[in-house]
Formats: sequence, structure tokens, C-alpha cells
Amino acid sequence: MNRCQDASEVFVTSIDNRPIEPTPRHGEQQRREPMPGESFRFIHASDFHLEKPLGDLDELPPPLKEQMALAPHQAMDAVFEAALSKNIDFVLLTGDLLNPNAAGPYGINRLLSQFEKLNQAKTAVYWAAGTADDPQNWPDACAFPPNVTLFPRDRATAISVVRGGRPICQVVGRSSDGRASLHVPGFQTESGFQSESSGEFTIGVGHGDATTETLAESRFDFWCLGGRHNRLELEDNDGVVAVFAGTPQGRDLKEAGPHGYSIIDVDADHNVRVSEIQCDVFRYENVKLDSADVASVGTIQNLIGERIVRLQHDAGGRHLIIGWDIGIDSTDLMGRVGDSESLLDWIQREYGHGAPAAWSTRLRIRPPQKYPKSWYDEDTILGDYLRIVGDHRKGDAKTINLLPMTEEHPGLPTSTTTMLAEIPAPNKQESLDQATLLGVELLRGGKPDWVKQS
Repeated sequence: MNRCQDASEVFVTSIDNRPIEPTPRHGEQQRREPMPGESFRFIHASDFHLEKPLGDLDELPPPLKEQMALAPHQAMDAVFEAALSKNIDFVLLTGDLLNPNAAGPYGINRLLSQFEKLNQAKTAVYWAAGTADDPQNWPDACAFPPNVTLFPRDRATAISVVRGGRPICQVVGRSSDGRASLHVPGFQTESGFQSESSGEFTIGVGHGDATTETLAESRFDFWCLGGRHNRLELEDNDGVVAVFAGTPQGRDLKEAGPHGYSIIDVDADHNVRVSEIQCDVFRYENVKLDSADVASVGTIQNLIGERIVRLQHDAGGRHLIIGWDIGIDSTDLMGRVGDSESLLDWIQREYGHGAPAAWSTRLRIRPPQKYPKSWYDEDTILGDYLRIVGDHRKGDAKTINLLPMTEEHPGLPTSTTTMLAEIPAPNKQESLDQATLLGVELLRGGKPDWVKQS
């Protein structure tokens, strides 16, 4: 392994008591009738993934590319800066910080330098690794400062956190053993799960999916978990019982919305207050517009401009990466939307070069599934085409098979042939919608004048 501190060698912090900040995000929770203890505060962060760049990097203007490349490290820095400035007793990290092989010396050194800053400030770090940062993959040359405890993957370890000579809580941690779901029974130590009669507030620290019901088996007071890139808080009737902190920096449109870390306050009566702190540098957003939205404004450009202004206000000065989904269920509104490629190009030119920037990376227009009845009734190729499409719709596009058509074009690349011949089931309906629109445009001699059609 490496020269990381053994779990039995616990670095003890010494910080004076401080009042708990007001205005919690959620109501107070009380797990049991505890003995009066010490109030304390800690940071919970997870899933840095310093080895993974942000998505859509190739499409951005050069100035944004440079900032985007540094965004994961800057988000991580914000976590540790908070640990140094907000009266934190200790830091809990719940895995997938970085893959040492993929992140390379730069990523490893960035992480170690932050650990060393906390070491100088006498702030302990308790780390339950995930799959990316599996302790078995860490190089022997990697020496963690003595304030860092990396939990083993083969057993749970209980640590009593002491401040000023008095225990303030107990941390029970275990690194991931490779399972997708958290194995709660694996957090039983030699002395068993934390006894309900104990007055010591107990925090479970692990990596993997879990539910409120499975976590209840442990009888821990609180859980800090990793493995989900989007933040999630689990609650029962008493309040929040577990937090997936999520990644401090989203990577693509599947990880849309705010990202950051948690500051968690526990008072002397074991009441928990969870605060979400946002620290992402770039924010991904998915925007859906429908016919009602389009009909409510004069032009689609005005509608998009209004939405971008609103998103920029909510993002607080962060750069935005936006994906647009525009659904039109009426043919008389298609003229207001126009061509998707032209509209995307306009959005990028208009809003993608500001400070902060709002870069639109994709735009999908979902066309109507119903066209004027007169078109279906035509004794033309268009009418035949729409009637055939209608038959496919009745079968939910299950019978679509494009392989015979690809065989008529031997010059097609193999990748294209495979993609057309094996359309994934969830995409078949969308492919049919887009093909229908394309066919209508071509058979009517260009893009139809939707507005004048009845």
C-alpha cells in the first residue's frame, strides 16, 4: 500500500465551541434521546473525479476551453478553502476523488497539497474511498499527511473524534469493496453497530447507493455517502438521515443544476442542520420549451433570451452550458421556431461569448406528430408517405428496420450502417418524428410554410 496513516492513528483537532448558524435547509432531526454532548461542524464532499474533464469541451470557444479544463480543480479548491475558513472540526470525503493513474502527477499533487493545508491547520480528514480512488491503486510513493485517515475496504473502522480532550462524535467508515450498493451490514465493527444507549453521535461514511430503509438497519445517527454525482438527501419522519453530497462540478447535461458540498452542523442535543454550498464553476442546464411557451412570445429569440437571463441570474455569475429541448405540437407554430441548426448558431453567437458566457451546446426541436389532414388525403407521394408513417406510429415504431436500405449503399461506413440498423428502442419514436419532418420538407419542395397551412 502506501504510507497513509493507519485508521487507529487518529489526528485530534482542537477547536473551541462555536454557535450554530441559523436558517437550515431542512428541519431539525432528532434520532433518539441523546446524552448532552458537544456541538460540532464538519464538511462533507465527494466525487471530485479530478481525472475526468467536463463534457462538450471541443465545442467551446478557446477562452472557455481553458477555464473549463481547470473547473474540477477549482471546485475542489473551494471545498478545502471552506474547511479552512468556516470553523470546521473535520472533513468527510466519500470517494471517487480521483483515479491516480488517469489524473497523473498534477491531479495527485493538487489533492495532496490541499490535504497538507488542512494538516497545517490541524483539521482531520476522514476518507472512504470509492471505485476510482480504490486504496489498492494508490502508488506507494503517495504519502498522505498524518491528518488523513483513509478507511480500508475490507472492514469498517470506528474512530472517536476528540476535541479539547472530549469526544464530540464517532465516525464509522469503510471504503468501497466494489459493490454498486452500500453494504450496510459491512459497517458493523467488532463491537457491533452503535448502541442506541450510547451518547456519542455516530456518522456512517461510505460509498454506494442506499435507501432510507437499508440505512435504518445500522441505527447510526447520520450517513455521509458518495457515488451519486447529483446531490440527494434521504429523509424519514424526523428529517434528513443521509446526504449524497454529489460532485462539486457537474460534467455534462445529465448532471445539470447546482453542484457543491455540504456543511453539517450538529448541536449538543444531536439535532442536525444541513446546508448545501454551491461551488461549481460551470453549470449545465436543460431547458424544455413547449408550444405554450412559444405561443406566449413574439419570437422564439425573445423566449430564449428571457430564459437565458433568468438562468444567468440563478447561476450567480457562473458560466452556463445549456441544452435546449423545444417541443412543438402544432404545425402553425413551426414557422416561429425555424431550423434547429440556424437557431443554435444564433444562440451561440448572441450569448456564448459573454462574461459570464451562456453557451448552448445542443438544440433539439421535436416536431408535431400530426400534420394537416388534407396532406394525408392527397393522392401524391407525400400522402402515401404520411399514411405509411401513420401505420408505423400505430405500432410504436417497433417494426422499423433500416438494414435493407443500408445494404443498397455499400459505400456507407460500417459505423453508420450499424447505427441505422440497430436504433435503440427508446430512440425509435424520436427517429420516426425527425424522419417524418425531413420527408415532408423534401416532398413539399423545401421547408413548408407552416404558418399558412390549415
